[in-house]
Amino acid sequence: MLIKKVAIDLGTTNVLVYLPKRGIVVNEPSVVAISKDDKKVLAVGSEAKEMIGRTPDTIIAERPLKDGVIANYKTTESMLRYFINRALGAVRLFRPEVMVAVPAGITSTERRAVIDAAMAAGARAAYIIKEPIVAAIGADVPIGSASGHMIIDIGGGTAEIAVISLGGIVSVGSVRIGGTRFDTSIAEYVRRKYNLAIGDRTAEQVKITVGSAMFMNKPLEMDVKGRDMITGLPRIVKVSSDDTTEALQHDMEGLVQAIKDVLHKTPPELSADVMNKGIIMSGGSGQLRNLDELIAQATGVACYVADEPLLCVAKGTGVALENLDSYKRSVLATK
Repeated sequence: MLIKKVAIDLGTTNVLVYLPKRGIVVNEPSVVAISKDDKKVLAVGSEAKEMIGRTPDTIIAERPLKDGVIANYKTTESMLRYFINRALGAVRLFRPEVMVAVPAGITSTERRAVIDAAMAAGARAAYIIKEPIVAAIGADVPIGSASGHMIIDIGGGTAEIAVISLGGIVSVGSVRIGGTRFDTSIAEYVRRKYNLAIGDRTAEQVKITVGSAMFMNKPLEMDVKGRDMITGLPRIVKVSSDDTTEALQHDMEGLVQAIKDVLHKTPPELSADVMNKGIIMSGGSGQLRNLDELIAQATGVACYVADEPLLCVAKGTGVALENLDSYKRSVLATK
């Protein structure tokens, strides 16, 4: 096959690129550093993420995607081009076919923007597919069977909740609650409780190291460095997993409510299937401690985290792209 195929999980916090037979070849933060003077791209991915909160006035380090959709078109195009070139090499005889996973609640305008950005970044043909479908494929869920499967994909910008049967989405919910929102909630809580200002990266570190969706019997603790809001001087405080649970209370309520809404919309036969099989959770933010237990308690349905939850969407998009004919019904738009 001379024509290459590229599957992309275009996430708010991470971009993953999957190549058939080679697996995941790129897994980097979706951050771009741009020079303010000549609008030139200076760095993309991990290198650009290092610059967040540390740049001089002449450089902006930003995430071009917000809540799972394109917020800055030009920057997204540059980022896509960079990652496609990284995966395939800059010198190519043929332009690749590209499939991009997008949130289920995406509007037609947002969809168009993703296709246009992929084409401008060098694709020969661009396909769009909904994240819950590919997350289920990547988690090895047999979506083609006449039976209900519930998947929750919690990424950096959105949580996608769907019940899938016969290869299609029966009921779906999409809420703009994800890893980035968790980071903001933790940063705000630390500022309120300890009078300490911390950056997004520190908040993310707190979430990964001690974050928990439920109170733990033995709380975890870590030292957090930031700026004292009163004196303006650097200070260190101890933050525990109980602090993060309190900080995330509101987000957890929103997430649980969205899951319940999708279950309410699900036909009774499929509800029975979901009850028997349980809920599968994927996405990087699905790894938050005790989140599966919280969902199981709130819904009364068992909840499991998929193997390699961060890679499910990218792997599923790759499978869908390789077997385009089988998943034709699931593909939203092409160009």
